[in-house]
Amino acid sequence: MRILLALPPLLALLGAASPPQHPAGRNPQQCTVDSVNDGDSMRVRCPGQKTSQRVRLHQIDAPELDQPYGRQARDLLRKFCPEGSVATIAKYDTDQYGRMLAEVSCGSKNVNEEMVASGAAWAYKPHVINRALFTLEHEARRENKGLWAGQNPQAPWEWRRKQRSR
Repeated sequence: MRILLALPPLLALLGAASPPQHPAGRNPQQCTVDSVNDGDSMRVRCPGQKTSQRVRLHQIDAPELDQPYGRQARDLLRKFCPEGSVATIAKYDTDQYGRMLAEVSCGSKNVNEEMVASGAAWAYKPHVINRALFTLEHEARRENKGLWAGQNPQAPWEWRRKQRSR
């Protein structure tokens, strides 16, 4: 009986020893949204930075602005993260263009996940760590949400490749 009574305080101590982690496992910072460029990138101003930083939403790929549903994807990201709002940015890495690759939350929403769940972006398979993105994409496809309501949506990476070959 004594062991059972002592167990909950011991579990509480163990839980307190390891603070909850942001899903990205990085040190998230609170930044202000300066602008949203398209469905998977934005500029933010973070504390201690003199200039705004370019951010690319990690693990997802939204249609380019010239693609079908590209402007709608941008507008949805603007709705999730309006200019001047606070965004929690958890950096994973930096891409070849110098943009911060990050998981972004605005309000209580994980925007990377919300964009895929809304049918406004693909799970970017080569970079997916959060496997729930595949499930969210599958559900959006099944429910014909967003870009999935169109005829044969073309993945942005395929669209970009075709544009380069022209």
